[in-house]
Amino acid sequence: MHTIQPLLTYGLAVGAVLSSAAPTAVEKRASCTFTDAASAMASKTACSTITLNNIAVPAGTTLDLTGLTSGTRVIFEGTTTFGYQEWSGPLVSISGTDITVQGASGSVLDGDGARWWDGQGSNGGKTKPKFFYAHSLDSSSITGITIKNSPVQVFSIQSNNLSLTDITVDDADGDTQGGHNTDAFDIGSSTYITITNANVHNQDDCIAVNSGENIIFTGGTCTGGHGLSIGSVGGRSDNTVKNVTIEHSTVTNSQNGVRIKTVYGATGSVSEVTYSNIQMSGITNYGIVIEQDYENGSPTGTPTNGVPITDLTLNTVTGSVSSGATEIYILCGSGSCSSWTWTGVSITGGSKSTKCENVPSGVSC
Repeated sequence: MHTIQPLLTYGLAVGAVLSSAAPTAVEKRASCTFTDAASAMASKTACSTITLNNIAVPAGTTLDLTGLTSGTRVIFEGTTTFGYQEWSGPLVSISGTDITVQGASGSVLDGDGARWWDGQGSNGGKTKPKFFYAHSLDSSSITGITIKNSPVQVFSIQSNNLSLTDITVDDADGDTQGGHNTDAFDIGSSTYITITNANVHNQDDCIAVNSGENIIFTGGTCTGGHGLSIGSVGGRSDNTVKNVTIEHSTVTNSQNGVRIKTVYGATGSVSEVTYSNIQMSGITNYGIVIEQDYENGSPTGTPTNGVPITDLTLNTVTGSVSSGATEIYILCGSGSCSSWTWTGVSITGGSKSTKCENVPSGVSC
């Protein structure tokens, strides 16, 4: 009988496999530790656990951990860094089924975004790489990841049955160094996404649900950005948002608190969205803003009704805005906002809007 060889070294990976001489042996995948990106990518399907120890990803290169074998565990240790190049990214991409992604204690994925920041984000200037693609990362989890100073948008999520827990996005340096469009979680064409206990300081949406169903964001702390957003919805291949719950979260020192925006002249739907137990303070633009007039990323002031917003619930949404801000602004198309339930909504400190249109019954603007 052939015996198991307990240690096999290949590149920078160490693991165990069965002797190749055993004709009926079943391969046992290795537990692998890598200190360079190329070795990790080359051996990614051979490892049951991939530990990335102080990886330096070369400029213009994605840390490509797509197509992982089901059941793989990925652990980030130390500081992961990325070379500088003007390109669209992403810096990291992970896909597979039943994948566990974890950040070891004290680990950081450091984008050093100031090298790209020019105040224009994805609207011009330098071409900036998006940070982390979680596309087709299904029935999987991401836990304890800290991302610092992303060049532009952070998580792009297009997956099914994905949980993200204890995620930190620290782009605070971008407040004074030109960070822009640093969305923390952009979600599209996804189902059953749960984001729990996120801690975000950025310069754009804390979360933006562009399309998807059965999405939960809970226990979030959002600072410095554009608020808790649905949309903009419309103009994409998937324009349906359904059954989204955003709850037990705070928004501070941000442009907006709660925001829903749909695209002018587009079609789609937003339904069964609930904001519950949301507290806000230091809001500079709008405490609650819901508008159906977005075109090319900006409001037109003229709403359309092709993307109805129905069964919207706001429950215990409270807090204050700055004196120059508007407390609540609702701009709906004719007949396109209905079946709204608002209880315990109290926003103070700013002005009342005189430009609201087609406000549903039971809701004050």
